[in-house]
Amino acid sequence: MRADVAVIGAGVVGSATALELARRGASVALLEAEPHPGLQASGTNSGILHTGFDSIPGELETELILRAAEFRDSVLEALGVPMVRCGALMRSVGEGDGDAIAHLTENALRNGVEVELGDEGLEIPGESITDPVAFTLELAAAAERHGAELHTGFRVDALDANGDRIMLSQAGGEPLAARLVVNCAGLGAGQVARLAGDESFEVYPRKGEFLVFDPPAGEPLDRILLPVPAERTKGVLVFPTTDGKVVAGPTAVDQDDPEDWSVRVQASEEILPKAEAMYPPLAGAEPVFSYAGLRPAGRGGLNYLITLSAACPGLVNVAAIRSTGLTASLAIAERIAKLLAGEGVALTDPAPLQPGSPEPLPGPWWRRTADHRAARVAEDGTR
Repeated sequence: MRADVAVIGAGVVGSATALELARRGASVALLEAEPHPGLQASGTNSGILHTGFDSIPGELETELILRAAEFRDSVLEALGVPMVRCGALMRSVGEGDGDAIAHLTENALRNGVEVELGDEGLEIPGESITDPVAFTLELAAAAERHGAELHTGFRVDALDANGDRIMLSQAGGEPLAARLVVNCAGLGAGQVARLAGDESFEVYPRKGEFLVFDPPAGEPLDRILLPVPAERTKGVLVFPTTDGKVVAGPTAVDQDDPEDWSVRVQASEEILPKAEAMYPPLAGAEPVFSYAGLRPAGRGGLNYLITLSAACPGLVNVAAIRSTGLTASLAIAERIAKLLAGEGVALTDPAPLQPGSPEPLPGPWWRRTADHRAARVAEDGTR
């Protein structure tokens, strides 16, 4: 097998990258170790599309969040992916919150994001929700419609430079030769880079646990409820889903095991008091489901690494893309395309996006990865 570009990882960033490159005329192979796209971090994202009101001005993450907002809605509409522009509210509930909210208001204005400081707190009307699994699957499907080849069950176990090509090997399967490789492997990005002799960064799993509820008293939640963020985390949120549920979370638990997707017993104790303080109707409610997502955090504060590898010519590392990667994915893909064009890949202007007709999932998106992991445990004992 051969391709101009091999994209490793069919999460939301890898799938968006494959689509961007295929639309620009490149021969693309999208390689996914799991049986289907979006079965890891992308499939357990909250589904919130952030405006960047609280992002640090001047950082790459902020730049890409703001850039994606310029054209993401039209892509979601073309692909038939649901999106609800429900807005968000951040209330002042503790000492010092008022000062923090005032600072965030100024920050939003610097980023050019509309906010309104009112009696209830800080309102961010542009915050939205989507179905993160549908988004990922439709990006991958659209990439295929534009000529990319999706190879699932392709777990890269070797990267070897061979002349002007990089050979990507898989256990028990046919290798693939590519001129350039884009490492969008999420939790496995550090491992993939080390296969190519690049030890310049390391990612680790940061677990976020969520509780899913039926709407208390049958009343749907009409907007995202945000806490005042702490230094390390944005805190526990309460937000609606596109299928009418109410979700509270996440936690933020650093761990070493990239296969531990379990929800800890103490997660409810860490989530519920904070969630009930923001949304009192949750008091006494029993969750109908719980799930955990593993976000690829970067060691040493690394965040949004998108760069050519200094150790392996032809390798582009895309790593430590945290949960905002869903929001920024289309702009990340655009940036990667510019990097590859600088490396001599002949890219055209993007072809018009071929619209899709999403097939309904057999169950809700927030169950999909957890059910997949449970089936794997039952089959072979792997967490």
